[in-house]
Amino acid sequence: MKVGTIDRRSRNLIQTFIQIKPKPLTYLKFILMNKIIETHEINKTYKMGFEVIEALKSITIDINRGEYVAFMGPSGSGKSTLMNIIGCLDTPTSGRYILNNKDVSNMTENELAEIRNKEIGFVFQTFNLLPRASCLDNVALPLVYAGFNKAERQERAFQVLSSVGLGDRTKHRPNELSGGQRQRVAIARALVNDPSIILADEPTGNLDSKTSHDIMELFHDLHSKGNTIIMVTHEDDIAHYAHRIVRLRDGLVESDTVNPNPTRGVALSAV
Repeated sequence: MKVGTIDRRSRNLIQTFIQIKPKPLTYLKFILMNKIIETHEINKTYKMGFEVIEALKSITIDINRGEYVAFMGPSGSGKSTLMNIIGCLDTPTSGRYILNNKDVSNMTENELAEIRNKEIGFVFQTFNLLPRASCLDNVALPLVYAGFNKAERQERAFQVLSSVGLGDRTKHRPNELSGGQRQRVAIARALVNDPSIILADEPTGNLDSKTSHDIMELFHDLHSKGNTIIMVTHEDDIAHYAHRIVRLRDGLVESDTVNPNPTRGVALSAV
């Protein structure tokens, strides 16, 4: 990103926060000065026989701690490739990616796995829950790899399940839950390790409209508590829950704008 672009975005952020009258001005300084993600001239290419596909072209994006960002774009825009790189599921062909002050661009698979476990909470469209495990065990799973003992895992898993409204569903299996409840379990699992960022890939893709907006209201609540949220979606109405929208097309950043009026839903209902 060129210096001029950064300056314009900073000005837009300042104008937006002035409009919505944030409680402390220190919050504005916090948002502008604390980068959690930095990509520098990220390129990603794939070879398909004799053809070279440029999935990402010189992507430079900064995301600050506490931001709520949506990546949007049509099929083939590069948003999923960018999500995979930001989520340390893939590495760039060239360029640098700094996550929480660590250069992860050229890390080994084992190093990336450790970063994913410690720094990133994933929420997937298809929930990705273990079908034969209880909600409690599904949520506690990341803590197994983090080295927590069983008592610590269960206590922490119960706390985060309660925080997403499922404290009374700890012993249920995924097939005993509604789609919205399963996504809440997935969100609890993403939160259990207290990650630096929550990365949500089409989090409402398998949900009906009402449940989708209930889940987005939950994301709003998580963001209001200080969590950094990055969401990938192709749905314009869902993207407008975010405070910043980055649109990609043909592997390039088409636009990067502040959303001055993020969508707010009605009070959370049982889903």
